Amino acid sequence: MLAIQKLYPRSYVRYEFINRGHTEFPEGFAERLKQEVEAMTQLKMSKEEKKYIERRCYFFDPAFIDFLEGYQYNPEEVQITQEGGDLKVSIEGHWYRTVLWEVPLMAIISELYFIMVGESPQGVKEKTLQKAKALVEMEADYSDFGTRRRFSFDVHDEVVGTLRESSGDHFKGTSNVYLAMKHNTTPIGTMPHEWFMYHGALFGYRAANIKALEAWVEVFQGSLGITLTDTYTTDSFFKSFSLKQAKLFDGVRCDSGDVIEFTEKAIQFYKENRIDPASKTIVYSDSLNLGEVKRIKDFVGNRVHDTYGIGTYFTNDVGVKPLNIVIKLSAIKANPKGEFLQAVKLSDVMGKNTGNEREIEICKLTLGID
Repeated sequence: MLAIQKLYPRSYVRYEFINRGHTEFPEGFAERLKQEVEAMTQLKMSKEEKKYIERRCYFFDPAFIDFLEGYQYNPEEVQITQEGGDLKVSIEGHWYRTVLWEVPLMAIISELYFIMVGESPQGVKEKTLQKAKALVEMEADYSDFGTRRRFSFDVHDEVVGTLRESSGDHFKGTSNVYLAMKHNTTPIGTMPHEWFMYHGALFGYRAANIKALEAWVEVFQGSLGITLTDTYTTDSFFKSFSLKQAKLFDGVRCDSGDVIEFTEKAIQFYKENRIDPASKTIVYSDSLNLGEVKRIKDFVGNRVHDTYGIGTYFTNDVGVKPLNIVIKLSAIKANPKGEFLQAVKLSDVMGKNTGNEREIEICKLTLGID
């Protein structure tokens, strides 16, 4: 949000809800969801929260923190409809405002679904303690990335509290800033795919990675130095990742595809650029569980600093089938009076591309991707 406000304050965008798991939503879900969205207008940053942000989010300037203090969600930016079990949600408005809808909207959809179908969580504390113990035994550094598809806020709260108490220095923090404050841990995360998607739509796909990374550095000056690689495939990313950027960014995030192949590509890239891979970090964040963390860690050895962003496996491993849902940027305008440009995302996994099919093909053709 800060980067958008600094560089693209007039940009106007649209997001779309994607129900990858084809979940059938219960009758009346849209109306209940509208009520929850309307209730978002009551949210306001407290003085305690502002002090926490000032202390822990050192990369925010005072003017931006003051802006956050006065920020109010506008439900008019969200459109919700339902036909049978098919739920449709879209978000539209100035990018610097609407960027804050994705995470809470997905969390609301997930929690509301389980309320309406009558599910109850099972074994939260016990399972979390077992996972914390296993991760400590592996000597795995990890964070909670589980807000968007959690079972409920209460489950998430208990999970973060348990991890904080049980993992010592191996638990690095949570991407949920409120829970980071409540449990006295670090608010932690990485840049989103939409940052690259916007630059690809506006400047072209060959320039997308370079433009996005340079813009990020312009705002954060070296802070928040973990970059995604798979918005337009990891192979394409490494072709455009410059020596300057490779030295400046602390590391990369593996969010799709074969983690073993990714690890080898990243290590090889650093070696070819005379950078010690052990001085860099790979954040693994794609559908992780204990077995997958162990497999990756055994393969990595000590060749690179490995850390793990674990989401749904922490916050929705309670005896139900988690929703497979995302909200993605779908179209952008450089200013509200312009014409919409299609925004697309490729992936290192077949079938996980998002956006207009014709635009996806244009993107592939431009980048020479089969």
